[in-house]
Amino acid sequence: MSEGLSMSDEGPGAFKTGTSTIGITFKGGVVVGADHRATMGHFVANKSVQKLFKIGDNLALTTAGLVGHAQSLARTLAAEVSLFELKRDDKMTVKGAATLTANILSGRPHWVQLLIVGVDDDGGSVYSIDSAGGSIPDSYCATGSGSPYMYGVLEDGFSDSMSRDEAVALAARSLSASAQRDAASGNGMDLAVITSKDGFVPVEQSEINKVLKK
Repeated sequence: MSEGLSMSDEGPGAFKTGTSTIGITFKGGVVVGADHRATMGHFVANKSVQKLFKIGDNLALTTAGLVGHAQSLARTLAAEVSLFELKRDDKMTVKGAATLTANILSGRPHWVQLLIVGVDDDGGSVYSIDSAGGSIPDSYCATGSGSPYMYGVLEDGFSDSMSRDEAVALAARSLSASAQRDAASGNGMDLAVITSKDGFVPVEQSEINKVLKK
């Protein structure tokens, strides 16, 4: 089963990732999220797929692409981050986690598009990582087939001085927009907030529902 993965008409090496994931920095941390839908072509294969993974107390991974590759990478990264922390008695930086992920993918490409999102001494960071290991940092990023709809909301609403609540609201509205217009995205969402003080904290569904009702 694939998480929205389908060969395109552009040739045997091209593919589309049908999903929606997002990472947004704010003053003091980051918000990260993903929808729940997995598709096989035009068929909705699963309505409750996990695409947001905690890989460290200060780090998260979102996945778009082939489910098997995504789950394998999530397990590998969580183990590597844990080993790093045990050996160094310190948390891995977001850039370090992104570099680790990029190195894994450059050695053996996977059919995935990823976000590495987290907080360290430099503040909140979002890294977009492609299937061959290309790594690009940004203040916010969206991936998957729903990303064009999310970027419309993000570029209108993002601010460097956003609060935690404003960033959560913006992420929820962005994922909701993709669910309304992208057939490969939807069936709810997972959101989490990462800060240096509290680490990785899932956002309650009641808060998400409240934001979306406004």
